[in-house]
Amino acid sequence: MVKKAFQNKKGGLNQKGRNFFKRTEGSNLQRPINKGTNPRRISFAARFGNNPGPMLDSKGRPTRLNLALRKWGFSSKQQAKTFANKHKKT
Repeated sequence: MVKKAFQNKKGGLNQKGRNFFKRTEGSNLQRPINKGTNPRRISFAARFGNNPGPMLDSKGRPTRLNLALRKWGFSSKQQAKTFANKHKKT
């Protein structure tokens, strides 16, 4: 679970969160790409389009999955799946 201080309220990690993971894990996390057919975006769509879990919580608020999909430019898991299948390399 990621600390709230590192989460962007609109989805994903904020810069402070990306810096924390670079410092502690050595990973180089980058900002989301919300348009185009960049290979990172295609990979994200393939992974998150197949993620189990609801798009809304029990109170009707968007889940972190929903927020992440929106941040990357997708309105639903189905839209992400369709995008990934259309642009995947064979």
